[in-house]
Amino acid sequence: MKKILLASAAIAFGATGAFAGDVKMGVLLGFTGPLESLAPGMAKGAEMAMKEVSDSGKLLGGDTVTPVEGDSTCIDAAAATAAGETLVTSDKVSGVVGAMCSGATTAVLQNVAMPNGMVMISPSATSPALSTLPDDGLFFRTAPSDARQGDVMADEILEHGIKSVALTYTNNDYGKGLADSFEKAYEAKGGKVTISAAHEDGKGDYSAEVGSLASAGGDALVIAGYIDQGGSGILRGALDTGAFSKFVFPDGMVSQALQDNFGPEINGSFGQLPDSAGQGMKTYLGMAKAAGFDGSSAYSGGSYDAAALILLAMQAANSTDPKVYKDKVMEIANGPGEKIYPGELAKGLELIKEGKPIDYEGATAINLIGNGEAAGTFREIEIKDGKIETVKYR
Repeated sequence: MKKILLASAAIAFGATGAFAGDVKMGVLLGFTGPLESLAPGMAKGAEMAMKEVSDSGKLLGGDTVTPVEGDSTCIDAAAATAAGETLVTSDKVSGVVGAMCSGATTAVLQNVAMPNGMVMISPSATSPALSTLPDDGLFFRTAPSDARQGDVMADEILEHGIKSVALTYTNNDYGKGLADSFEKAYEAKGGKVTISAAHEDGKGDYSAEVGSLASAGGDALVIAGYIDQGGSGILRGALDTGAFSKFVFPDGMVSQALQDNFGPEINGSFGQLPDSAGQGMKTYLGMAKAAGFDGSSAYSGGSYDAAALILLAMQAANSTDPKVYKDKVMEIANGPGEKIYPGELAKGLELIKEGKPIDYEGATAINLIGNGEAAGTFREIEIKDGKIETVKYR
């Protein structure tokens, strides 16, 4: 009987954080599918934050953090839901970094996170529809909505002296949301969209789509698609036929694969992706380089921030229960308090433990607005001598 009582006491103390435990964190990204080339950099960013916290020994009762990866595929809502369900019900994760694409994120939020009271912070789901989707206070994102990207892209194109564009977009929540946002902003500022046409991913031949875009004309072609799928097919077809010579690439097209596969063929083309400059990003890029990966890859820094926010919120709530710590995420992100940057998670955990407020800046200058989404800044890029170069931030 004495042994049973002692064992029960140990379990009770462990539940309150008196003894070190293992916190499992889901990393739900499109490891296969139309953005698979971006997933590794994102996963490494998130997992670097988890390792930093584990190594500090300062989370709750000295808890360690173990990442558990799941494949959302980006394009298969059923597969994303199944992967999310496995993370939550079988792997027993205490939070989810992800999902990656907007449609998959919506499916997992509605079918898994809300029924199970699970916090999700997506580094890359940008559909404007997510801003107003009911989420029970469980969903956040470190990437800004495409309502803002559309406006930024319109300004950028007009500043390049381009008064008319053809527009093609991947036929899903992300593509349609961005296309609608951009077209509205661009035409309100005096530009003309000659055609706005959806394309399907997974096709072997995009000659019909390219033909329609070419017939409509325009000074440039905006490809709101995925670099590892239809967006690449459209670009290749347009280049091979000479339909367009200048292209505009939103975030789904900006990756190392764009540079590797097209290089000098797209010199003079440009685009943008959510990103930031400053102390936090500079530090993060150095940390990523030391860890052996490219931190400038799209949404990598935001993935680090997503994981860090979850873990710091747990500390602030003194709980790994998502239903409890969800209420601390906005407070941690927006302060007021001492600013915390990449590499300073141990400091943040210690300050919280001492009852002192923090303002998590992270890699991407995090500031959450509205329904828990990032206000966001954008990195403008241009293809010069076959390479992606940063022009400025806006």
